[in-house]
Amino acid sequence: MARIVKSGPGWQIGWDADAEVFKGLVGTDDWALELTETELNDFCRLLNQLAETMTQMASELMDEEAIACEAESDHLWLEVEGYPHNYSLHLILLTGRRGEGRWSATVVPELIQAIQSFQVF
Repeated sequence: MARIVKSGPGWQIGWDADAEVFKGLVGTDDWALELTETELNDFCRLLNQLAETMTQMASELMDEEAIACEAESDHLWLEVEGYPHNYSLHLILLTGRRGEGRWSATVVPELIQAIQSFQVF
């Protein structure tokens, strides 16, 4: 189980246990960022937290109300923006080589589902 990549239209997430530094990978069909193990762990943890927050906010917002929520670690910043049932994701790496990426609202549910079953680290 050295290398795993899960992907779908508009998203991808990967893990390479044999890589020296950048064991993780996140991206879309058009771009990808390699992440350290810590960065990938933070990405998964923070995205799950944001997904839970959006679920909880559904009962607090009117149907036409959109919201933006942020979560941050020492290594990266994530933001979800949209409606509790339909939101985009924005990532910014905060250390080292820096990087930035976005996932559209149409692919975020599949990415979250993949992350929840991505138990390799």
